[in-house]
Amino acid sequence: MGSAGRKARGVGEANGTNRPLRAADDSDERNEPMPTSLSGRSFLKLLDFTPDEIRHLIALSKQFKNLKLTKTPHRYLEGKNIVLLFEKTSTRTRCSFEVAGRDLGLGVTYLDPGSSQMGKKESIEDTARVLGRMFDGIEYRGYAQSIVEDLAANAGVPVWNGLTDEFHPTQMIADMLTVEENFPAGIEGLKLVFMGDAENNVANSLMVACAKLGLHFVACGPKERRPHAALVETCTEIARESGGSVTLTEDVKEACTGADVIYTDIWVSMGEPDELWAERIRLLEPYRVTRDVMAMAHENAIFLHCLPSFHDTKTTIGAEIAEKFGIEEMEVEDAVFESKQSKVFDEAENRMHSIKAIIYATLA
Repeated sequence: MGSAGRKARGVGEANGTNRPLRAADDSDERNEPMPTSLSGRSFLKLLDFTPDEIRHLIALSKQFKNLKLTKTPHRYLEGKNIVLLFEKTSTRTRCSFEVAGRDLGLGVTYLDPGSSQMGKKESIEDTARVLGRMFDGIEYRGYAQSIVEDLAANAGVPVWNGLTDEFHPTQMIADMLTVEENFPAGIEGLKLVFMGDAENNVANSLMVACAKLGLHFVACGPKERRPHAALVETCTEIARESGGSVTLTEDVKEACTGADVIYTDIWVSMGEPDELWAERIRLLEPYRVTRDVMAMAHENAIFLHCLPSFHDTKTTIGAEIAEKFGIEEMEVEDAVFESKQSKVFDEAENRMHSIKAIIYATLA
């Protein structure tokens, strides 16, 4: 058993707090081997982790959620410090890291795009070497995957990917936790459909997560916005081993019939130019998640969205798009977003618990 597994069984013992639930319970019930230690490792993309390691993080997230909901203290990392580097703004990612860090007893420093010389007066490599001597862990949210990879290669401490243009791995642990909560009999073999811009970072990461964990992933959208062929090939090979599958289609009925989870995301991602809206609306409007789409899925199917969502005109961008293009609901119909099938706010809360698990597993 690795050290992460040992700590997960009694992580509160060192500071006298109540002994928490065992993060390994799910693996034990399936008689699976415990995962090796994740201590000291960076969390950059799910392709770097085995299925057992991903399941371990989901199980640990459940443990930390229980501790939070029962108001059980869990300041297991007291005395350590982390820094959050944000080149792209965020609500859920920033708040999740800050609350998770403080719950664990960490000191948390936030650097917004104007508060760091990284990439301007100082190289990524030099920034990493400086911060790695001051902090025990570094979070990065920004643009190219190569930036977070360079930080990890040079920092000497764990680096966590809070979002890049290619991947959004912390979101995936929260998403799979949410799916497990709604399908307690097990998520292997479930059908998860991503509707819309399947070339974006969330769709990429969902494809990897489903392939690793044995789900059937379907990307439903236009051919112009499909995942890169190399990643599709990689995930297809992984899925063959796990019992899952990867499917790309433009046919909404084919994709959503019998689905267990229907997932979507905004049509123009952060950092992309506003000029893309007209073309994306033309391409992606046929893939809006509506009540008719949800009716094609299983009766107990759930709807997920990583947020923010343009499901009405109560935002500046939503109002502008409505005025310019006459569209009041974009990637998802408001009636679906507000329905009982929608688990988007459970999913948002689970970001905090899953990020806490990732921080703990890599720093403990």
